[in-house]
Amino acid sequence: MATITINKKQFEKDIGKFDEKIQERIAMFGTPIEHLAEEEIQLEIFPDRPDMLSYQGWKKSFLAFLGKKTGLKKYKINKPEKDYKIIIDSSVKNIRPYTVCAIVKGLAFDDEKIKEIVEIQEKLHVTLGRKRKKLAMGIYPLEKIKLPIKFEAREPDKIKFIPLEMERELSGLQILQRHPTGREYAPLLAGKTKFPIFIDSNKNILSMPPIINSQMTGKITEDTKDIFIECSGFDLEMLKKCLNMVVTALADMGGQIYQMTLVYGKKIITPDFKIEKMKISLENTNKLLGLNLNEKQLKKLLEKMGYNYSKGFIEIPPWRIDILHEVDLIEDVAIAYGYENFVPEIPKISTIGEEDLKEVIKRKIGEVLIGVNLLECSSYHLTNKKNQFTNMGIPKKLEKDSIEVEKSKTDYTILRKDLTHYLLKILSENVDSEYPQKIFEIGKIFSIKEEKISEMENLAVAITPGNFTEIRQILEYLSKMVNAEIKIEESEESPAHFIEGRVAELKIADKKIGSLGEIHPRILKNWKMKMPVALFEINLEEIFKRLE
Repeated sequence: MATITINKKQFEKDIGKFDEKIQERIAMFGTPIEHLAEEEIQLEIFPDRPDMLSYQGWKKSFLAFLGKKTGLKKYKINKPEKDYKIIIDSSVKNIRPYTVCAIVKGLAFDDEKIKEIVEIQEKLHVTLGRKRKKLAMGIYPLEKIKLPIKFEAREPDKIKFIPLEMERELSGLQILQRHPTGREYAPLLAGKTKFPIFIDSNKNILSMPPIINSQMTGKITEDTKDIFIECSGFDLEMLKKCLNMVVTALADMGGQIYQMTLVYGKKIITPDFKIEKMKISLENTNKLLGLNLNEKQLKKLLEKMGYNYSKGFIEIPPWRIDILHEVDLIEDVAIAYGYENFVPEIPKISTIGEEDLKEVIKRKIGEVLIGVNLLECSSYHLTNKKNQFTNMGIPKKLEKDSIEVEKSKTDYTILRKDLTHYLLKILSENVDSEYPQKIFEIGKIFSIKEEKISEMENLAVAITPGNFTEIRQILEYLSKMVNAEIKIEESEESPAHFIEGRVAELKIADKKIGSLGEIHPRILKNWKMKMPVALFEINLEEIFKRLE
């Protein structure tokens, strides 16, 4: 869990006396006190609320929860001024394709505020950014930069600047080899023939994301009044939300937010505080929480969580990334109502509990595979068409059979049809990790039958480097240990992702339950993997029937 540290004097100045009552409210808000010192308060922030990873973000939400400043807080955003422009070159498309940017003016920095900004940056890097893999952020003193700015990629030996906290100029490759931060994050640029950079109109390099800023143009001090912020990565919508979190925190410090024009061919303006609306049902809220709220009470509770509410619709703050469904809103209603105010009830039914036999079998399978040094994985039920179809070599015409999610807020838009592509995805994201890698997953897959969605439990096992014989040995051992007679037969029609002649059908009592084999080099190339992979996936429903 991430934590934030708050100065106790600042807390009492902004919020009120830090007594037992306020400590209880902090806990009920869902940010329990992790550590309490004489001058500091350390709070635990759950992963679903990265917007509270700064004191300013937490304070804004907590004051609403206390009923002091309720509803959706509005911020003034100034339109781009002359040359407030970022030109995104096509050279970054396959390296780090997106960036979002902003300018904040009129800041009065001191040591505490600089420390807070650095902490926001690093906490977002570690959490949302997955240690800068998905997103990285840079903050720069505007007075040292000549606008407009270009985001481009260059060969490492053509990138030369003095990195932060150093005194001599280094090339892009030297930074990865000699600078402590460069060595730490070097794997993020491994295998790239070009590295991304931000460069201003004076040809000064501002930074080499996601690694490090320039000492000359990338360090803020107490003399800094105006700053330039960039956030680069792979998911444009997530970058926008991340930027919103930071600029609102800076605005709460007294800064004025200015938009910038991003030129991707087409123009995009960021930050974008467009308000998203979502429907919430009073009936569903009362049913799920066991309450009897009226609309006026619902409105009051939602406003205590920082929303605006009107006639069944709420306005979601543009810095919140955790609101994906009506249930997320109802959870916030429960927090505002107070979990301590719910009255426990004993269900008016009498039953004898017993563990589902399917779960017993699944646990047994997991224990057997862990016993032969396999690592268990757990992935999302949702996936996307690129991973499910394109990377697996499945013809585009078969995409029509996919089960799509309406109004998905992420690039995960369809229910998965198998576990195989997820295991390959996991392996592809760990090509720099130690080998051998042996993983498995037990989970649900989905299909449509007679216009109804059906779900089944599958098991998939992958090893790399691996071959047909090794993966067959694992299957045979598993079959023996769970007393399931799985037959391995010559494949009549093998899936496209296996090598022909190195694949087999798996059956129970002449009923096909899956396939086993070596992954085709063409598919490995799609996933940017260089080590051979052997894999099998089976449907567990037939095993359940025979072992129940």
